[in-house]
Amino acid sequence: MSQVRVILRGDVEGVGHRGEVVEVSKGYVRNYLEPLELAIAATPGALAQAEAMRKSRDVRDAAARESAEEIARVMVSKQIVVTAQAGDSGKLFGSVTASEISEAVSEQAGFEIDRKAIRLEDPIKAVGDYHVMARLHSSVEFPLNIEVVAG
Repeated sequence: MSQVRVILRGDVEGVGHRGEVVEVSKGYVRNYLEPLELAIAATPGALAQAEAMRKSRDVRDAAARESAEEIARVMVSKQIVVTAQAGDSGKLFGSVTASEISEAVSEQAGFEIDRKAIRLEDPIKAVGDYHVMARLHSSVEFPLNIEVVAG
């Protein structure tokens, strides 16, 4: 099957990011990328446009990374307290979720961290101190210090 060069108009999982020039099969372009308007043919004029898209993406990415690094610098030293219902032995009635951690960060630190950015390896089911990883950017990951207390 023959390959064609196209410029991606949006991020495509496993293929590339917006503004990149990639080689993919004709069928993939015809059946998937073109109907969803995710790619255009790599003509000389379009290549210049792709360069502009890459530059703007790089500027936005740098700003997002800088913002994520600033939040990480502040959050690494903070202790976030999450209150949960617990029995006398310290075992929780249920578990602490990423959404609850996200809300606690918002209330206590003033930063909005999406629940999807918080990576819980195992459910938190007991009172105590925990380190939970948060990824705000593809190159910025940091530990959140969580203290779960009975409430």
